[in-house]
Amino acid sequence: MEKIASFTIDHIKLQPGVYVSRKDHVGDQVITTFDLRMTSPNEEPVMNTAEMHTIEHLGATFLRNHPVFKDKTVYFGPMGCRTGFYLLLAGDYTSRDIVPLMIEMYEFIRDFKGEVPGASAKDCGNYLDMNLGMANYLGKKYLEQVLYNIDESRLVYPE
Repeated sequence: MEKIASFTIDHIKLQPGVYVSRKDHVGDQVITTFDLRMTSPNEEPVMNTAEMHTIEHLGATFLRNHPVFKDKTVYFGPMGCRTGFYLLLAGDYTSRDIVPLMIEMYEFIRDFKGEVPGASAKDCGNYLDMNLGMANYLGKKYLEQVLYNIDESRLVYPE
């Protein structure tokens, strides 16, 4: 079997950033998949499921209510390795194109207080596995370490 594209990225060199993971064509539409890498793979601890689950709920709620991107959001969810998230958008985008959107979204995550959207037994299959405080903290960390200081090294996968 061939290695899938995401397994060809050198995870030893990979640092937190906003990367185009792939572009797929569905009919005449382009779907851009972004790698929102929040932690340095194999160098620092991965995120726990509770905070990832909370970020997923907050990020998906933000994106699906965004005035420009709500109808372009195909998917937002966690990576199995727990080092970041995937965002799939309908359209042909670069990493730089979505930095302002990611700043908005992670500021929303950093600042969110109150009841996490969808965190009820009726709405979620694992609603008790949430950690808003850590989601706020990780949103702040990603903003300060990556999004507010974005440069080309955090927009293009390492060679």
